[in-house]
Amino acid sequence: MIETEFDWSIIAPHEYVTTPWKNGKGETTELAISEGGSLEDFDWRLSIASVVEDGEFSDFSGYLRNLILIDGRGLALTHDDAEEVVLKQLLDFDTFDGASKTIGRLADGPIKDLNLMTKADKYQVTISTHLEQETVLLKQAHWIFILGLEGALKVSSELADLNLELAHQHLLKINMPSLREVAEPLVTVSGAKMIIIQLNPAEG
Repeated sequence: MIETEFDWSIIAPHEYVTTPWKNGKGETTELAISEGGSLEDFDWRLSIASVVEDGEFSDFSGYLRNLILIDGRGLALTHDDAEEVVLKQLLDFDTFDGASKTIGRLADGPIKDLNLMTKADKYQVTISTHLEQETVLLKQAHWIFILGLEGALKVSSELADLNLELAHQHLLKINMPSLREVAEPLVTVSGAKMIIIQLNPAEG
């Protein structure tokens, strides 16, 4: 058995916190935020937002944003007048600088997105999305977040004697701060329509 810290918790939907957008044009459901973090200053933040009209996104200078389509018929994003990025399919995502002038245009009606924001240059971010039934093996990350949109996910780890079914819309948060990457998988996740996020400290 590998000696390491391994802390995990499940955050249920009734524990999520609703907060207003910085620009005042909508609301965000906050799933989790780094310890001691607030809307003005945090290391990482995971939230769900409903977009009901076209418009400009809030300014989050100093942060990297990852936006994942989790409901609706699509969203087109333009960053600083660059070429449009279109999220057409469920679980499509886009990564962009929170300081950019970002305009969102709905394809056909309201959408919901999962939004991960991390302080710039603090983390290496890995996002994997899985529409169909799949088993994913995770080797190591300082932080792991797992969310299923429909149905239960199976999550196990021999490292922590972990074996559970994660209900849909519940967030599993795993913290392994001291473990370097190893050859064998430490966490196994099985399911469909799932999002897996891994954060590791940025090199240098």
